[in-house]
Amino acid sequence: MQIERSAAAADWYSAGLKYYRQSFHYRKKFGCRVQKISLDGGFSCPNVDGTVTTGGCTFCDNRSFSPSRRTKRVPLAEQFEVGRSRVHKRYGDCKYLGYFQPATNTFAPLEKLKETYAVPLRYDDVVGIVIGTRPDCVPNETLDYLEELAKSTYVCLEYGMQTMHDASLDWMNRGHHHDSLLDAMERSRGRGIELSAHLILGLPNETHSMMMDSVREVIRLGFDGIKIHNLYAVEHTKLAEQLKRGEVELMERDEYVSLVVDILEILPETMVIERLSGDAPTRFFLGPAWSHDKPELQVAFEKELESRATFQSKFYVGSKEDQG
Repeated sequence: MQIERSAAAADWYSAGLKYYRQSFHYRKKFGCRVQKISLDGGFSCPNVDGTVTTGGCTFCDNRSFSPSRRTKRVPLAEQFEVGRSRVHKRYGDCKYLGYFQPATNTFAPLEKLKETYAVPLRYDDVVGIVIGTRPDCVPNETLDYLEELAKSTYVCLEYGMQTMHDASLDWMNRGHHHDSLLDAMERSRGRGIELSAHLILGLPNETHSMMMDSVREVIRLGFDGIKIHNLYAVEHTKLAEQLKRGEVELMERDEYVSLVVDILEILPETMVIERLSGDAPTRFFLGPAWSHDKPELQVAFEKELESRATFQSKFYVGSKEDQG
């Protein structure tokens, strides 16, 4: 079956892909392989230190999410050099992005942010930075600085949207509602910064329809990329306790795979797919077990796409100006 596609999807589809992978996006943008180096800037979060609440997100233990938080924190330059050496052994010559991943990486005074972001940018083989943050932690002065920085290097802001549903944000002890993201995106667009949304699938009491509504909101808000995670449990979190007590159920693999493909079908062809699932190191990880087998899960996504003869944007409803 010949798949019809828009002109905007021609590059990645011609490369044999069914969706716009981040690795392809980077190669297209920078002309070579680009790898992220996870960096710990030493930041906290406003729902950890009491600024908005305490205890952190229900599902969160930064050691499980971020490689740079699994060992004693060392100076940023050393973190980068160790990470670069590890990546080079695996992939060979490439370029790098400094990835400020754990905690909330805009949650500090501007001078502290400037000093922190500058460290990886000193290296000739670094092409930019990626900053993970919350939508309630991006004051205008920070966005103004990032806009200026983006004139000379690549800058990506990853917003932890997670869901558009306030009840779910309350469940996870997020400390803000969806209106914070609406405000942040209103102030972030048009600054030359690439904008990405993190989305969690399988939150308690969220139906298929509710999760698809969150995806449509990602599209409506004009994000450039999306990082999709299944809800998974790690030790030393409130979610771990809830799971052990039987208060929360995690999604089964077949349901998750089908849902992810449903999502891909409605995303615009220009939206970068940064990730399709999440997991954690074995010593922290509680489940679901299927998300630990990344190669097999990737095979399942490919089989589902093939069986439906489908691809990213097949059912996207948007502007027809660039439709092929």
